[in-house]
Parts: sequence; structure tokens; C-alpha cells
Amino acid sequence: MGRILAIDYGTKRTGLAVTDEMQIIASGLTTVHTKGLLGFLEDYIAVENVEKFVVGEPKQMDNTASESEVYIQKFLEKLRKRIPHIPIERVDERFTSKMAFQTMIDSGLKKKQRQNKALIDEISATLILQSYLASNS
Repeated sequence: MGRILAIDYGTKRTGLAVTDEMQIIASGLTTVHTKGLLGFLEDYIAVENVEKFVVGEPKQMDNTASESEVYIQKFLEKLRKRIPHIPIERVDERFTSKMAFQTMIDSGLKKKQRQNKALIDEISATLILQSYLASNS
């Protein structure tokens, strides 16, 4: 079995999370500048066995696509061209940013630490991955 890598895509920063090789535990990996995302992913899969990408799918409350979906679709086209052998699945990410912020509060992070947007993105990717694992277990 290989790892599953989750992507919380953003136009500036992208949060990443990954499972262990047994696909049981989701852990935050890092946050990268979106401009360097494809290169980072290529470097990562050269070292780690990644079986699948899980990409957050932002939706409005009425279930329609969010405005950021346009940018995600462009990224997905590039990802499929550069790394065609790894399948991509989408996961509803409607409340992940709010849940990530609440997770930071619940874990006792100080206000200054909770303003770290990169950390929010990484936690959001972890929540996307946990949601995927829960729905596929």
C-alpha cells in the first residue's frame, strides 16, 4: 500500500497532509507556495510511495462550486499531465477552514499562533484526508 496525499489548494499557499503507508493515520505534511506545488509533489513522490491524491472540493452551502474551483480545475489539469499515474479523488471541504481554526483553539494555541495561515492550510488538508479515510473505511 502507498500513502494518500491530500491537497488543500489555495492560490497563494497549499496545505498538504499524508497518510502512513497503511492508510490509517492522517498527518499534516507541510504548506507550500502554490507556485512551487507541482515541483514539490514530483520531488515527494520520487521518495515516497504515493498511491492517490485527494483534493479538496470547495462548495457553497447550496452545493454549487465555489469561485476557487476554477483555479483548482486548472491545477488538476497540470497535475494530471505531470503525474498521470497517480489517480485523483475529490472531497467536499466546505467547513475545513473553520474546523481547522477551531482545532487550533481547542489545542490551546495562542492567538498569535492561530493567525498562522500556513498552519490553518496544513490542518485543513489533514481534515480533508481524515474525512476521506472515514468515508472509505
